[in-house]
Amino acid sequence: MQKIELLIIPIGDIQVGIYQDSILIKSIKSELMSSEFLPDIYDKLSKKYDIKTVYFINGPGSYMAIKLTYIFLTTIAIVKDIPIKAANGFHFNSAKAIKALGNKYFILVDEKIELKSFDEKIEYDFILPINLNVDIFNNNIKPIYMLPAV
Repeated sequence: MQKIELLIIPIGDIQVGIYQDSILIKSIKSELMSSEFLPDIYDKLSKKYDIKTVYFINGPGSYMAIKLTYIFLTTIAIVKDIPIKAANGFHFNSAKAIKALGNKYFILVDEKIELKSFDEKIEYDFILPINLNVDIFNNNIKPIYMLPAV
C-alpha cells in the first residue's frame, strides 16, 4: 500500500491534498460541510493508502469547520496512531486577510494574528502547495480561537 501524507484545508471549500514524499499527487475539493465530507473521504483514502501523517490548518477562520476537523483528526490520531500536525492558514493564502465576522478579517502582522475591519470585501483563496513544507507545521494542533465569545 502506497504511503502518503494528507493536508486538510477546512476553511472555505474544504480541500484535501494527497502527498507522496511531500509532493502533491492528487487534490480533492468539496463544498460539503466538514462533518459530511471528512469521514467519507478519510474512509476512502485509508482503504487505498497507508496514511502516515495528517497536516491541517487550525485557524484562523470558520470556527465550526476548524473545530470539527480538529475533533475528527484528534480521534483518528488516537484510534489509528497517526501523527497530526497543524499550521495557520496564512501559509496557504499568500498571507492575505481571512474572513472573521461581518466586516472583520484576521490579518498577520509580524507573525502575530490580529483582527482588522475593512470597508470592502477581501478576496482570498487557499491553495494546496505542490511541495509540502512540513517545517511550517507543529504539534500545537488546538484550533486558533481569536474572536471573543458571543
